[in-house]
Amino acid sequence: MKVTGIVGSPRKRNTYYLVSVALRECEKRGIKTELLHIGKMHIAPCNSCDGCSGGKDCVIEDDLQEVAGKIEKSDGLILGSPVYFGGVSAQMKAFMDRTRPLRRRKSMADKVGGAIAVGGSRQGGQEFTINQIHNFFLIHGMIVVGDEDTMHFGGMAVGSVGKDAENDTDGKETSINLGKHVARVLKNFKPTS
Repeated sequence: MKVTGIVGSPRKRNTYYLVSVALRECEKRGIKTELLHIGKMHIAPCNSCDGCSGGKDCVIEDDLQEVAGKIEKSDGLILGSPVYFGGVSAQMKAFMDRTRPLRRRKSMADKVGGAIAVGGSRQGGQEFTINQIHNFFLIHGMIVVGDEDTMHFGGMAVGSVGKDAENDTDGKETSINLGKHVARVLKNFKPTS
């Protein structure tokens, strides 16, 4: 089994840290993981050319092809985004929009998905951002899970310039619990190989 973490932040700080924390919980439970920092990759926005009709690969040639291949080989995904104006980052949104070929092939159906969001304050739009990621998962036919112990939406933390998510004990705990829940659901529903 494998869980892929996808970080939609252009920086390697708070969101990157929390996705790593969640992935470590999966590793502790015997699940292989990989972290993809799409915020540092080149993934252009969808141009609605419909070149992916019929489940063909996207015609735009950039880093999405590598990411899509890794997603197709994964059993679960943990997506993390900073909150930008109450939603996911532009980098995360471009990635999400470009997965139309995967949706048309049902490549993400029945995979387990969890979300992490980091905002500049405690009520900084994290729930809206996680909801946007959850909607993405649902449209792909994925199994959506949240924070195992508190049964909240997922990993939610406070972090910005001068506020490190690493010091947000409650936020860090929700990301730990998300990783545990993704691992538990995978182990319960996916046959071991």
